[in-house]
Amino acid sequence: MRSTLLVLLTMSVVLLGCQSTAEHQHEGHGDHSKMNTPKTPADSLYKQVMDIHDQVMPKLGKIRGAKNRAQQMLDSLSKLSVRQAKELATYKQDVESLINSLDYADFAMDKWMVEFNMDSAKDNQELRVAYLKAELDKVSNVKKAILSSLSMADSLIKK
Repeated sequence: MRSTLLVLLTMSVVLLGCQSTAEHQHEGHGDHSKMNTPKTPADSLYKQVMDIHDQVMPKLGKIRGAKNRAQQMLDSLSKLSVRQAKELATYKQDVESLINSLDYADFAMDKWMVEFNMDSAKDNQELRVAYLKAELDKVSNVKKAILSSLSMADSLIKK
């Protein structure tokens, strides 16, 4: 019960943190998915970064759900007899690896969102383009982590 409450609280904070409010809205962020045709290379990069964010952000709930199911499986495996545990040792390692992968994917997205500064170098296009190229690489890596951990979860966890 306590872990469920913690998961729900964490998901609420992340989802609220991703939404823009009128009083804290940065220029362009509130409607980045509806951005018109980019006018500059920086606009184009910003749109690419936000498109990736928008693709993978909704998957965080799946990440956390898969982690909970994997943790339940791991808990069940720890209750097996010694003989059964030996037979399933490799599977247990795979589940532990999955939990680590899911944790990393969740952490990576949270870290990227906290560190991303959409207003970085707004007045210097050259620096802004360099910053957004780096952020595109980072958010692309976050996407890979999320998708690969979900794929691993799909293969290990049968619903």
